[in-house]
Amino acid sequence: MSRPTALDASRVEPADLRSAQLAWLAAAVFVVSAGYGALLPLLPGWLTSMMLIAYGPEVARHVGFLSGVYAAGVLIGAPLWGVVSDRTGRSRILIVGLIGYVASLLLLLVPAFSSLWGLYALRGMTGFFVAAVVPVVSALVAENTPDQHRARRFAWLGAVSLLGFLFGPALNVAADVVARWTGEGLISSARAVIILSALSGAVMMVGLTRTLPAPGSAAARAYAGPAAYGGARLISLWWVSGTVMFVLAGFELGIVLQGQQQAVLSARQAAMMLAECSLVMLGINALLFFTGLLEKVPSRTLLAAGMILALAGLVVLTIHRSEVWMYLGVSLIAAGIGLILPVVAYLAAGASFNKLGATMGGLAAAAGFGQTLGSAFGGWLFGSFPQGGFGWLSIPLVVMLGFLWARRDWCADSLRRIA
Repeated sequence: MSRPTALDASRVEPADLRSAQLAWLAAAVFVVSAGYGALLPLLPGWLTSMMLIAYGPEVARHVGFLSGVYAAGVLIGAPLWGVVSDRTGRSRILIVGLIGYVASLLLLLVPAFSSLWGLYALRGMTGFFVAAVVPVVSALVAENTPDQHRARRFAWLGAVSLLGFLFGPALNVAADVVARWTGEGLISSARAVIILSALSGAVMMVGLTRTLPAPGSAAARAYAGPAAYGGARLISLWWVSGTVMFVLAGFELGIVLQGQQQAVLSARQAAMMLAECSLVMLGINALLFFTGLLEKVPSRTLLAAGMILALAGLVVLTIHRSEVWMYLGVSLIAAGIGLILPVVAYLAAGASFNKLGATMGGLAAAAGFGQTLGSAFGGWLFGSFPQGGFGWLSIPLVVMLGFLWARRDWCADSLRRIA
């Protein structure tokens, strides 16, 4: 039975989003994900041209630091924007986030900000304003989606984010065309990517301004939902999200370093494995969307299955060095993590409507924190244990499995939508 609330006598469920509204919200997530994926491959060459004397390790170090600054911006901004959106309205914060995102990109073209430290400041600024887009979109979708559609929409949002990241490098193809016209090479390519990313963000602003849903009624906002979470459970969700992103970031860095350090794996093969990882995760999101597993199977079961799959993949990568076995290990890890993350987002959507912004912001901040720590720790781990590092990454997942076993009531059927 669903938990009774003060509004059960005349329960007010959220009004459903129109197709156009949902499409524009998903497109905003796609655009900011694509913008990150588009600029990241250009950073090494851009830094080399920017710094008068830049050695390979130095450039690599700055690329890592720039990624960390972006993640730090998300970490700081996500909980802040989430709390503000709960108090002032999500639509307004979403537009502010997109304005800041576009401005932070265009400022990269200003000569006064073209120094190394200017680049650091603007990447942090971009992450800070992206934190006002992705979590707020999730809160808007949860707040304006009836219970029977929520699982599929969150699986779809996860798939759209992955598609954006995969599509991002395709912007470089268009940028290369511009570079050939101008004959300026890499610098022109980077500028073209920035302009295309900013233009996409501007289009999102216009579209969302015309289609964003109106603020819900007081009764609808007061409705806590059939499975509103308390503070302890929300903290547990944030912990799971941060831990999984820690493992994912460390694992991806380990694959990259394998391509640089191991004779059995080339840099090209490492890139193919990372692409495989994204495609498998996308496939899992599609499976959740089309089958409705998030509603049909207890959340605790799905989380445990994802952790077991990821653990199996880490064991395979620890034991086997051949290319075929490594592809299998990558697929298992991607399938496991691709299953866990949508479940966590779906569970977080059960928070009270008047706390959805803070909940989703905290989830994004936890993910950013885990990703930052995983990248930093992974560099040391795989530098010391080139292949055994995958085994060490299994420890956090074992701890989480123990938590699920010990706390069987934590999320067992807690979000099953019962009429």
